[in-house]
Amino acid sequence: MAKSIKTLTLLALLFAVTSVAYAAGGGKKYEPSGIQPDNIPSLQRGAANFMNYCSGCHSAQYVRYSTIGSHLGISDELLIQNLMFNAEKTFDTIQVAMPYEGATRWFGKAPPDLSLTARAKSADYIYAFLRSYYLDDSRPTGVNNTELTMTAMPHVLWELQGFQTASYEDVQNEDGSIDQVFRGFEQAIPGKLTPEEYDEFVRDTVNFLAYIAEPVRSERRVIGIWVLMFLLVLLILSYLLKKEIWKDVK
Repeated sequence: MAKSIKTLTLLALLFAVTSVAYAAGGGKKYEPSGIQPDNIPSLQRGAANFMNYCSGCHSAQYVRYSTIGSHLGISDELLIQNLMFNAEKTFDTIQVAMPYEGATRWFGKAPPDLSLTARAKSADYIYAFLRSYYLDDSRPTGVNNTELTMTAMPHVLWELQGFQTASYEDVQNEDGSIDQVFRGFEQAIPGKLTPEEYDEFVRDTVNFLAYIAEPVRSERRVIGIWVLMFLLVLLILSYLLKKEIWKDVK
């Protein structure tokens, strides 16, 4: 019986490790965003960035202003003055002011809710996306994005980043066909921020998006540590109890 339990345990662990390795190995690898989920000043700046530049088109309907305030140390007065542009009560969720029908007509599809985007796409993807706009005269908005080709989203942060061009190189394949390989960006029109300042602005914004995707992350991890400590103590006590019960059994 004990041997069977050990075998099942090993199989479960092997399955879990294989699943994690498979999930981690798929998809495109992005430059790490470098976000700091427990950095409260960064999250506060990110909240301001989101409300000023994103909330006009994107909602975050699974998080309440009061939750943001309590977690990030923002008083109700500051929430109302600086973050609540289209809400009346701090208990409200972040709703978009743009009408759904109008957004669909203007952009081809309504801008998505961003509550869970960081969990669905990853923070690294959002960080790469917001830094990858480039000039493209063939697009209605005048810009394109290397991370999401033909995106309908305009470059709302152009005033901060400025405009950049994308550099491509023709590479011949073994079969004679030609592929265009992306080589990098070149600054065409400077923005209000330096590249380093813009990266920090985006990092703060992505940090906030990662936070609203799982507001209880910090509490969950603290509870998880206590649970693991409890299980460790229980394991030791169980082992000692087992030895005491079976000490006379040969």
